[in-house]
Amino acid sequence: MTATVRDLILILEAFFPGDLALHQALYLLGVILSLYPLFRLHRNQQRQPPWRARTAWLASIRDLLVAAFQPEDAEFSIWASGLDRSGEYADYISDDLGAHISCIFCPPGDSNIIPTLRRQEEPQSVWLLDDACRWVEADLLLAHCISCHADYYPDCVTYRDGGNKRRQQLDMAPQRIAWLQENALNRFHGGWSNFADWINDSTGAKRNLTLSHKALQLSMHFSQRLLLFPEKDTDFSCGAHPNTHSLSEAVRTAIGVNGGALGAAMSHRCVDCTHLKRYHSDLIADGVVLGDELNVAGVPAEANANELPDIPADPAADQLPPQQQQAPEEGMPRGYTRLAVMDGKTISHRKCVLDICEGPLVNYKDGRFCDGHSNLCDVCGIIPCGRPVRQPGALMCDDLLRIDWQRKYDNRFSRMSFPGVQRVIRRQQADGENGGETGPALCIELGALGETPGNQVIHSFRAKTTYCLQTVQWACGYPIGWGKCYRSESSPQVLAILDRIWAEYPESKPSFIAYDDACSLLHSTWLLTMKFIVDAWHYIGHRATDILCRLWCNPAPTNGSQPDLILVAQDENGSTHQTRAFNTETAEQLNSWLSGFEPQLRQMLDVNYDFFVHVLMMTYAERVQKQVEKKYLGLSEEFWAEATGV
Repeated sequence: MTATVRDLILILEAFFPGDLALHQALYLLGVILSLYPLFRLHRNQQRQPPWRARTAWLASIRDLLVAAFQPEDAEFSIWASGLDRSGEYADYISDDLGAHISCIFCPPGDSNIIPTLRRQEEPQSVWLLDDACRWVEADLLLAHCISCHADYYPDCVTYRDGGNKRRQQLDMAPQRIAWLQENALNRFHGGWSNFADWINDSTGAKRNLTLSHKALQLSMHFSQRLLLFPEKDTDFSCGAHPNTHSLSEAVRTAIGVNGGALGAAMSHRCVDCTHLKRYHSDLIADGVVLGDELNVAGVPAEANANELPDIPADPAADQLPPQQQQAPEEGMPRGYTRLAVMDGKTISHRKCVLDICEGPLVNYKDGRFCDGHSNLCDVCGIIPCGRPVRQPGALMCDDLLRIDWQRKYDNRFSRMSFPGVQRVIRRQQADGENGGETGPALCIELGALGETPGNQVIHSFRAKTTYCLQTVQWACGYPIGWGKCYRSESSPQVLAILDRIWAEYPESKPSFIAYDDACSLLHSTWLLTMKFIVDAWHYIGHRATDILCRLWCNPAPTNGSQPDLILVAQDENGSTHQTRAFNTETAEQLNSWLSGFEPQLRQMLDVNYDFFVHVLMMTYAERVQKQVEKKYLGLSEEFWAEATGV
């Protein structure tokens, strides 16, 4: 039965003195309600020997009740105004401890009773940043299992594993302050350092939120979000009381090192990325006017009008001519198609200076080598000299010619700044030093080292970086997965990323993948299950020189050979024309959004880089999903009935 105002009046009359003011009674009632989780722990402990009538939990309840009235006793005039602070005090006293009243690790003992939790030490007075971004004083109580020695904190549980090592299990409910920071990250690209400064400036209090506390809180918040993200494994633990780096590393190990896939993306479907399968006969029935196989639907007419040079035919083209599927009979399932888009973005992080090595740096401040190659710090930085450095910390051996070359190198690069680079580029473009290239180019002039030209000297003075961040998403923009290319955007590395993303989801592979260099992937085994195409902008350039791309990678051929990639539309005059069925530019849109985080990502350790990219993929996926739901772009039951017959 639902409680009524009459029930509240009955409680006030039965349990509170008649001379107690109403606002005081309501305040006291709010405090009692906030202490109810501790009362549950008290009652639960009474079920286990020695069956004490008064437990430490009950003593804490009494102390907290007394403390709750101390402000009223000190400033009675404030409370006499009728201000009700019951809700505020309920927030001060966390009820997270009440989530567990018995140990979650111990099996039932005598009389099938699970060991209960005892109060650990005395309550501690702490300062809490509440939901309104105000510093308030609160009381912290910890629970302890006397059987397995597990400790229960408001945001986590620590315990001993089979190897007698202390482990930690996240048990934190999302806090509003963490959600504020997540929104600041999404909307303003604000990092945890800037957010901490904003909080400290906004509160105007003497107490400040430290950078280490803010970084750890954000890591814990996003760790829980990543581990609880749909279709992620929630069985996770890490070392007890981790710092930001160790927590991020443990989560990264659980969900993906150097890349990963979003399990929720494999089941994502919407009208922008999933279409009913179309057949050549459908285009004819729609009255489409077919064009040339080399033309692209939906691009300006002048782009299709360019005359293409003759290229020697590929023998494979005659052996494997394009085949057309027959449309199913009326009432039979038509099937459906999905298109994914892939692209690389030059957002990198630093790594070992050796090209063949992918290891992270030991020292990210000014280091050059990974742990496996740290011994090379004592070897001359000119490769392949191999002589020891002249003194500890030096980069060169005692060769005077090489020492002089390093000095010139340092002078050249130590003075570089962004405005300076811009000035050099403008000057070189004005002087025609960029070889006729239309884009900006920075030509670094270095003196020769002996008979070796300066730009051909191989050295290990500075750490290298990864080449690019490779992202894959559905045609609607929903991210599927990501990976890193270390040396170049080469075909083996790109195929390895695709293999990894769909390793656990082979049945969810798309029908098409649009990629600006798809013609270089045509030799892979992926062709057995799907088709590579090049986005329209790159295809127009590729088809002039690449016969394979010209024949196999057209993103929307107007001759009807790929009906899944074509839609038929009518203009204002009622004339039909062909348009592209899928948006192949979603990768560019995602990369544009990622560009706002590039300054942060470039300065991160490899662990933090991977963790942060996982977070960005998750938050962007949620943004796309919200748009799908807001615009009602989900697939209907009629769609699935026609596609699968179910």
